[in-house]
Amino acid sequence: MAVCARLCGVGPSRGCRRRQQRRGPAETAAADSEPDTDPEEERIEAGAAAVAGAQGGRGAGPQPPPRCSLLELPPELLVEIFASLPGTDLPSLAQVCTKFRRILHTDTIWRRRCREEYGVCENLRKLDITGVSCRDVYAKLLHRYRHILGLWQPDIGPYGGLLNVVVDGLFIIGWMYLPPHDPHVDDPMRFKPLFRVHLMERKSATVECMYGHRGPHNGHIQIVKKDEFSTKCNQTDHHRMSGGRQEEFRTWLREEWGRTLEDIFHEHMQELILMKFIYTSQYDNCLTYRRIYLPPSHPDDLIRPGLFKGTYGSHGLEIVMLSFHGKRARGTKITGDPNIPAGQQTVEIDLRHRIQLPDVESLRNFSELSRLVLDVREQLRQEQQQESGLEDGEAGGRQSPREPQRGPAQPGAELPAEKVGEAGGAEAAGAQPGQGQPFVLPVGVSSRNEDYPRTCRMCFYGTGLIAGHGFTSPERTPGVFILFDEDRFGFIWLELKSFSLYSRVQATFRNAEAPSPQAFEEMLKNIQSLTS
Repeated sequence: MAVCARLCGVGPSRGCRRRQQRRGPAETAAADSEPDTDPEEERIEAGAAAVAGAQGGRGAGPQPPPRCSLLELPPELLVEIFASLPGTDLPSLAQVCTKFRRILHTDTIWRRRCREEYGVCENLRKLDITGVSCRDVYAKLLHRYRHILGLWQPDIGPYGGLLNVVVDGLFIIGWMYLPPHDPHVDDPMRFKPLFRVHLMERKSATVECMYGHRGPHNGHIQIVKKDEFSTKCNQTDHHRMSGGRQEEFRTWLREEWGRTLEDIFHEHMQELILMKFIYTSQYDNCLTYRRIYLPPSHPDDLIRPGLFKGTYGSHGLEIVMLSFHGKRARGTKITGDPNIPAGQQTVEIDLRHRIQLPDVESLRNFSELSRLVLDVREQLRQEQQQESGLEDGEAGGRQSPREPQRGPAQPGAELPAEKVGEAGGAEAAGAQPGQGQPFVLPVGVSSRNEDYPRTCRMCFYGTGLIAGHGFTSPERTPGVFILFDEDRFGFIWLELKSFSLYSRVQATFRNAEAPSPQAFEEMLKNIQSLTS
C-alpha cells in the first residue's frame, strides 16, 4: 500500500487502484460516497512527520524534499498531462481515483488524442450540436475500428485489389485504389469508396456500404482475426441498375477501362474483360480482406521500393509491389489476372548479374539482345553447378578451392555488391556518367505503351513468370530488367517478345509499415499461398 501512496498520493483511500481490484462492485460503490481522505492514513503520515522532525532535531543529515502528489496539481495542469498520454492508457488512469475520472471527461484531452493518434484535423467542436463528444469519437469509432486502418488485399479470386482504409474527417473510409486506364501508366491512380464508418447522430458507429450508384446503405464489418476482416452489404438491391445487367456492364466498363466494348477490337481482350466483370460483380461487396505491408527500404537498395503500375498486355494495367531481398529484387502482384493471379511473384531480378546493352543500332536486333540474355542464363547455370559441387565437396571433407580473381566486368558478369548502385552501364555505351544509356526496344517486341523512356540507367538479368489460363503450367522465363529512373522501370519478356513498363504509385499510405522485416516476408508468403 505504501507503493500506492508514493505513486498517487492516495494510498489506502477509496480511490486506490490496488484496493479497488480487491473490492467487489458493492464495496466500490460504497467507497465512492466516502470522503477523499483517510483519517488512518493522516495519522500515519503525521506520526512519520513527527519522527522525522525529532531525528532532524538530533542533528541528522539533510532532509529529503517534501513529497508532491499528482492530486495536489491544479486540474488544468492535469488536463495537459493526461492529454499527452496514449489514449489506450487513459481508462486505467480513470480507475485511480474519482478526481482523475472526473478530469478525464474533459473533451480537450480526447480531442488531442484524436488529432495526434489518428490525424483527425476536423473541427471536433461542432460535435456539440449532435451531442457526440470527442471521447465518443475516440472510443466508439477510432479506437474500436483501429485494426482495419492501413492497406489490404481483397480476396477476389485471381484479380485481387488494393484497399486503403483511412480516417477521413469524422469518417473511416475504405478506398479501393484502381490503376489508370490502359495504357496510360504514368497517370495517377483512381479510387472509389467501398464502405464507410461514422459516428454522427447516434451513440454507436454506423457502417455503410458505398458500392453501386444509389448512395450509402446499410452494411456490416466483422474483424475475423488479426490482420483480416470482412465486409457485408445488407441491401444488395442498391447495387442493381434499372437497365439490368447490360447497363451495369456498360457502366462498369466505362469506369474500369474508360471505353465502350465497341472501342475494343481485340476479341481475346473482350473475352477477358467480360470474364472479369462476371467474376467480380458476383461478390456484391461482400469481401474478405487480408493486410499487406509496404516493403521496408534499405540504404543500398537500387531504388526506393514500393507500389508500381505495370502494363500486362490484354489484361490492362496491374499493381505490382517491388521489394529488395539482398542481391535479388522481386515484383509481387497486388492485382492479377487469370494467367498470373494476385499474390504471385511476377518478376525476379538478379542484382549480381548486370547486362551491358549494345549500342542502339545493335539493340534493335532482337537476336542480339536474346544472345546476351541467354549467355547470362548459361553462366548462372554453370555457377549453380559449381556451387552445388563445392557443397558436395565440403560435405565430403574436401577443402573448397580458392575463388578465382575477378577480371574486368563483361556483359552478364557478376558485379561486386558495392558497384550495383552505380550507373556504370552508361560508360560502356559511350554515355557520360549520370546521363544514362540510350535505349530502344528491339524490333518485334510489342509494347502497350510506346511512350517509354529512351534512356536507361542500367540493366540486370531477370526472370518473369508466365502461365496458361487458370495459372496452368507456370514457369519462369529469362528476361531483362531495365531501370529508367527512380520512378520507372521496365521488363522485356524474351519468350513472349513483350515489354512491360512500370511507373511508381505516387501516393502516401499511413499505417502500412511492416512491424519487422520478418513480418513483411511472412506477408509475402501468405498472399502467394492463397493463389498457388
